[in-house]
Amino acid sequence: MTAARNAVDTHTHLSRWWRDIQETGYRRDIDYTLEGMLREMDAAGIDHSMLIQVNDAPSPPEGHAEARSLVAESKGRLSLISSANPTLGASAVEEMVALWDGTPELKGIKLFPGYNPFYPDDPRLDPIYEYAAQRGVPVLIHTGDTMDNWGHVKYSRPLPIDDIAVRFRDVRFVVCHLGNPWIDEAMEIIYKNPNVYGDTSGLLAHPSYPLFDRHVDLVRRRIQDAISMTGTAERVLYGSDWPLIDFRVATSLVTRLDLPERDREAILGGNARRLFGLPPPHGASRAGPS
Repeated sequence: MTAARNAVDTHTHLSRWWRDIQETGYRRDIDYTLEGMLREMDAAGIDHSMLIQVNDAPSPPEGHAEARSLVAESKGRLSLISSANPTLGASAVEEMVALWDGTPELKGIKLFPGYNPFYPDDPRLDPIYEYAAQRGVPVLIHTGDTMDNWGHVKYSRPLPIDDIAVRFRDVRFVVCHLGNPWIDEAMEIIYKNPNVYGDTSGLLAHPSYPLFDRHVDLVRRRIQDAISMTGTAERVLYGSDWPLIDFRVATSLVTRLDLPERDREAILGGNARRLFGLPPPHGASRAGPS
């Protein structure tokens, strides 16, 4: 398997509130700790990861505090993506904006439509988008399938992102999971709007799936077709959705694309470093043998 080098993973999670890690993680014996995560990043050639506050925390402020602590402990290997839930009311959104204002290391904001009952163009989100424009941080939006069957995918189709991308031209949006299964819809929004990006996270079935190897090939072809549709790789970001997907399997979706090397490198890290304002890679590659 071809190894990544100095990659940036734009979509990872680490939390004591992640439910049923032995069942939902890609491996039952996964070391779901900061140390375990960093070891797996090293083995896969991941220089840096964006750590997304989980939706399962008891409250957004508690999730924010946990993620912020893990980022501080990572000694520069992780960056903070915080979250808010507009269904909790305007005061809850105001509380998160105040927390973000006191968090200089904040690199982005993640929203979870589908897991929570709201659409991305819900007016209750306007203060978040206005803050993102003022602060200059991207807004990541869950799209497509939900991990649990209690989610409502009618809220997580990509199409409403077109509306907010037009209304908030100063905000950069990330369509997480490329809208899967509505990848064509997501790529049209990315193609049309220069302030919209897409990430390749969470596109794979669990490794226990009987046709998993065939599924990996199918997903890679879908990513290839999606990039061909837009005609450019400059707004496509590598992401894994770790611990759901092995870092090395997730990077192989990109390293084996039929693209010029400069485009694969851009997807694996260059685009993310520009979008999130990240520093250059930490010295030599940490990747294991290819």
